[in-house]
Amino acid sequence: MSEVKLTPLYDIHIKAGAKMVEFAGYKMPIQYHSITAEHLRVRKTVGMFDLSHMGEFIVSGEKALDFLQKMTTNDVSSLKEYQVQYSAMCYPDGGIVDDLLIYRLPDRFMMVVNAANIEKDYNWLKEHLTAGVKLENISDNIGLIAVQGPNAQEVMGKLTDDNLDSLEFYHSAEGVVGGYQILYSRTGYTGEDGFELYLEPTVCEDLWWKIADAGEEFDIEPIGLGARDSLRLEMKYALYGNDIDQTTNPIEAGLGWICKLDKGDFIGKNVIAKIKEEKPKRRLVAFELKERGFPRHNYNILHNGEVVGKVTSGIFSPSLNKGIGLGYVPRSLSKAGTDLEIDIRGKHLEAVVVKPPFYKRGSHR
Repeated sequence: MSEVKLTPLYDIHIKAGAKMVEFAGYKMPIQYHSITAEHLRVRKTVGMFDLSHMGEFIVSGEKALDFLQKMTTNDVSSLKEYQVQYSAMCYPDGGIVDDLLIYRLPDRFMMVVNAANIEKDYNWLKEHLTAGVKLENISDNIGLIAVQGPNAQEVMGKLTDDNLDSLEFYHSAEGVVGGYQILYSRTGYTGEDGFELYLEPTVCEDLWWKIADAGEEFDIEPIGLGARDSLRLEMKYALYGNDIDQTTNPIEAGLGWICKLDKGDFIGKNVIAKIKEEKPKRRLVAFELKERGFPRHNYNILHNGEVVGKVTSGIFSPSLNKGIGLGYVPRSLSKAGTDLEIDIRGKHLEAVVVKPPFYKRGSHR
């Protein structure tokens, strides 16, 4: 059994009274006081997250682009310098290895992968490594802080002289932030404007406090994994291990847009192309409860009293004040407006398929 890891900000979380849980091999803050209050803080002003558990790989060498084209579903060749891309890696049968981000930097690529999949992803990449490609797992040498919310740029603006207006969504930059030369980006997993700061672990604490000071006028708060989950679900952002995994393919998961079938060969391409052509048997849908209730992971989804699927992610939405969730249902039941029921402890509550995202007032650019 491997030892549980601590992020560079662990002591800060403990002093803040965070409720800590083991997540993806790390001790992480699930909440500091209230998941709902933390969620609404990000929606209304700004919050800060410790995401140092995420995985980072560096891919370099003269054949790095060719390697990533083969290993991932999206078209890496379309990236300009400092642009960021959402993508996935698939198995030959179309099942998803992981969803991830790729940063195109001047002399290298950086992959950001899910914390629970670091070892699996690294081994998968290493297994397919070819001449002219260098692969490095730098996860333990990188701290990651995210600043998310409508006031995120105002907070970041106090810490850097860089022109943040010119940094577009899904782009990155290298510059001085809080006195440190770092890589930062504008992506986010909340539906709000926001920045991700990739740091040396030794400077994480200092920069955390500088961000806290810069955000004081907006009542900035540290935000735990609980609110991170509810924020992403309101946007219908997939969570690996819940909504997508090796038993799901990108087409049925609604991720066909990151599968560029005309870019050349990649692992899983033939199966994904066939599923797209023949249409998937099921689809991941977003649903809202018509009655008050809390749909949880693995609850049964029914149609006319018959079980047709299971909830993959579900919450009582703090922004919308209603139960929302995701789940796979037969394609014939995937259209917006389709009536379903959710079995909540033996009681069948009425639900309806809706067009995502659930929350439509996000501030991201």
